[in-house]
Amino acid sequence: MKLNTYIDHTILKADANQAKVQQIIDEAKKYDFASVCINPTWVAFATDALKDSKTNVCTVIGFPLGANTSAVKAFEAEDAIKNGADEIDMVINIGAAKDGNWELVESDIAAVNAVKAGHVLKVIIETSLLTDEEKVQASLAAKRAGADFVKTSTGFSTGGATVADVKLMRETVGPDMGVKASGGIHSAEEAEAVIAVGATRLGVSASIAIIEGEVSNESY
Repeated sequence: MKLNTYIDHTILKADANQAKVQQIIDEAKKYDFASVCINPTWVAFATDALKDSKTNVCTVIGFPLGANTSAVKAFEAEDAIKNGADEIDMVINIGAAKDGNWELVESDIAAVNAVKAGHVLKVIIETSLLTDEEKVQASLAAKRAGADFVKTSTGFSTGGATVADVKLMRETVGPDMGVKASGGIHSAEEAEAVIAVGATRLGVSASIAIIEGEVSNESY
């Protein structure tokens, strides 16, 4: 299993400066990761730095709370795509999910899907804040809205990816939609465990440790 092809090499910390983002980019080139996942302010920079690379540029929308309006999320996604983003990871309206307002959850995702212009849309449902039934309903809302992936976590809440959640999401969306496991994956063993139950992408900051067979204490 070539774990590097699953990895979105991630740096989303507020204090990430240009040197650190450049380090992530250089590592992604070296290890041929699927993408770098960065905050929107770095998209144009990363796009230029990766222009001769196979590695995609991924960014986050409505991050990390998901509490922006749909119009703001759509504008943010459009701006990121204009700046060169290949992949968009958006956070659902978590409060609406907790209210059982699945119509709003779906329309919120659909607003971003409408502007993705052929780019990849991943939908972060923040599994640590949802019941199993809410995880199912959120995943179905993402599927109905036309998203390409469902994703477990921001890495900024109360928990990250678990084998049980990835398995549940895969069973819910079926075989044709992507499932991204993110948050709390620290080793190759943990990476392989979520892949075994259906993850097709991994959001990790411990990418180098995972590839080199070590264990990291990185939080994302």
